[in-house]
Amino acid sequence: MLVPKKMFYLRLSTVAVLLLLVTALHYLTTTQMVNAHDVYRRLYYVPIVLGGVWFALRGGIITAILASLLYMPHVLFHWQHNPTIALEQYLEIVLYNVIGCLTGFLSQRERQQKLRYQKAAETLEGSYLQLREQADQIIEIEDQLRRADRLSALGELSAGMAHEIRNPLGSIKGTAEILRDGVAPDDPKLEFAEILIKEVDRLNKVLEDFLRFARPEPVEYGRFSPSQVVREVLELTRQQAVHNRVEVQVELNDDIEIPGLGEQIKQALLNLVLNALQAMPEGGILNVSCKVKAQELWINVSDNGPGVPPELRERIFNPFVTTRESGTGLGLAITQRIIQGHDGHISLCSSPEEGACFSICLPLSFRETESNKP
Repeated sequence: MLVPKKMFYLRLSTVAVLLLLVTALHYLTTTQMVNAHDVYRRLYYVPIVLGGVWFALRGGIITAILASLLYMPHVLFHWQHNPTIALEQYLEIVLYNVIGCLTGFLSQRERQQKLRYQKAAETLEGSYLQLREQADQIIEIEDQLRRADRLSALGELSAGMAHEIRNPLGSIKGTAEILRDGVAPDDPKLEFAEILIKEVDRLNKVLEDFLRFARPEPVEYGRFSPSQVVREVLELTRQQAVHNRVEVQVELNDDIEIPGLGEQIKQALLNLVLNALQAMPEGGILNVSCKVKAQELWINVSDNGPGVPPELRERIFNPFVTTRESGTGLGLAITQRIIQGHDGHISLCSSPEEGACFSICLPLSFRETESNKP
């Protein structure tokens, strides 16, 4: 167990001072004061025990040897006239070394035991963290499996519904267009015909989004330029940004290429940018950045709109969750599916009245799986 350097020197100084102090008492006290010398020679046990406790076996042995060397001249030159007392003092010197070795040995054993306990505790903590991480992964996998089951059922349902819905919608739209063409421009009924056509188009778009989410296109091997994709998305949305009086700030990295399908990433970014513009109908700032960090590409799309309500943040990527009355709630779900299909992830950071920031992370190298093999 490591001791701070300042504490180490303080302990070392304490042992040295005690040894010198007891030695001085011996040499400065006359031999006629036998009882005082009996007390003094037992005072050596204090620095010896401290040396063993503080510095383990090596410290106990060294301190005992120093005490013996300091005390030995006093015995040889001052107590030889009394063989009985001299013998006791020699035996005391032997005990110094025994106590020093024993104290140091016990202290070192205790330290080793404590280190073993600490290592065992660290191992247990590491095992606990690993088990916890594995448990989180199992929960996440279970969620993904449940989600996959729901999407599988959704795909089967959507395939059956597509034909049944699209045909009536086409008939309704064609009939509405015929009615509109047969109505005079100043007839009030013309407005209802326009509304009917508009709502049919909206329903058809919802159906297309529904099918796109239920049956996403597979990711194909290829390479694309993220910066170029960002430029194309901003060009597509430039008119709406001008109409909403939104200032667009762009920060792009070097024009690198990463594996994946550029059209899908373009669709994902288009969803995020359109959501940001729709969140700022009265003006604001849209910031889009594209940077490389630690072998990953990060694309951030942030706005200073009202942000996402706290009760929706955990569910914002779920299907049919939306903050707009006219929204379908599929845009972000489709975006997440696209990013996950590219072996990446997307996250949201939002604060009330401070806007929202969506962060997309894509790997610079693609992990080859069954879903993305060419």
